[in-house]
Amino acid sequence: MAATSTVANKIKYLMVTKGIDFSSDTFKCCLMASGFVFDKDVHHYYADVSAYEVADGNGYTTGGATMTGVSVTEDDDNDYTNVAWSDPTWTASSGNISAIGAIVYDDTASYDPIVGYIDFGETATTVDGRVFTITAVKFRVA
Repeated sequence: MAATSTVANKIKYLMVTKGIDFSSDTFKCCLMASGFVFDKDVHHYYADVSAYEVADGNGYTTGGATMTGVSVTEDDDNDYTNVAWSDPTWTASSGNISAIGAIVYDDTASYDPIVGYIDFGETATTVDGRVFTITAVKFRVA
C-alpha cells in the first residue's frame, strides 16, 4: 500500500504567524474511517474531521496517538521543508482496527489545527493481536 501525504493549507499560515511550534507542541495522529475524503482547503481543525474518526475500541482510542520524535529538515536544493515523526502504533485487541487514512494535528492549541492527511490509498486493516503501524509519517511543506 502506497501512502501519500497532503499538507493542510491552514498549517502553512500558522507556521508563518508562529501559531504552531514543531519543537515544543504536542502532536497527535488519529485514524480516519472508510468514506472520509480530506479537503486541505476546508479541513483546518480536528473538530472539522472528528466525526469521521475511527470509533473508540479494539485497541484504538479516540483522539489518536501522541506523536514522538519530531524532526524538521530543510532542503535548499529542492526548495522544501520536511516535518517527520516516529511511527505511531496501535495494538488491535478484542477486534480489528481498520482505517482509510490518518490525520496529524497539533494538540497543544485549543483549536487543534491539522498538519495534514496521510491517505493509505485503500482501507488498511490490522487483525486482533497485531500492531497497526503508520510508517514514515512525513509532510513536505513547499
